[in-house]
Amino acid sequence: MTPLIPRLAGLALALLAAGCAGEPRRTTPLDSRAAERLAAVSLDPAEAGRIFNAYRSSQGLGPVRLDPVLTAMAQRQADAMAKANLLSHDAGGSFASRVHAAGLDAARAAENLGGGYYSTQEAFTGWRASAGHDANLRMKEATRFGIALAKDPQTQYRAWWALVVAGEPETRVEMSAGPVGWFGSNRPPR
Repeated sequence: MTPLIPRLAGLALALLAAGCAGEPRRTTPLDSRAAERLAAVSLDPAEAGRIFNAYRSSQGLGPVRLDPVLTAMAQRQADAMAKANLLSHDAGGSFASRVHAAGLDAARAAENLGGGYYSTQEAFTGWRASAGHDANLRMKEATRFGIALAKDPQTQYRAWWALVVAGEPETRVEMSAGPVGWFGSNRPPR
């Protein structure tokens, strides 16, 4: 007979591994009302910019602009979450690795995720209601953003959102060693 503690530990590990895989996909089609509602969900990046900048302005913060690199990064994350049926910053790889791959300054980049929002306004309202997400919306160094939506009717949330905010890339200064010379003369010491 197996002792109880190792069996419970094994069960806990199995449940943890199952949780990492996301929820099982739905096998039945959505009813027509739910399907219509999901089909109507759309993302207008210009509207997202207006919502985001109105909020930032109300907080005394500068505007952000839509950035194609951040938008692509957000889309990959939204697609990865929908594919995995998992609301997680790691669905598309760790945030740190994705930030590095995009060439962003990790100290001035943040990501908000959401599932089940059926409009851009709902997504921003949800993010403002969460202290951590709201802090990302109010990041004072932020000057640009990317936002994305992925939909899959067979998943838990059906509508998956990702927002990436970042500051300007830091300009890198190349330092040249210049010509090697000898002080005091043009000849090496003997």
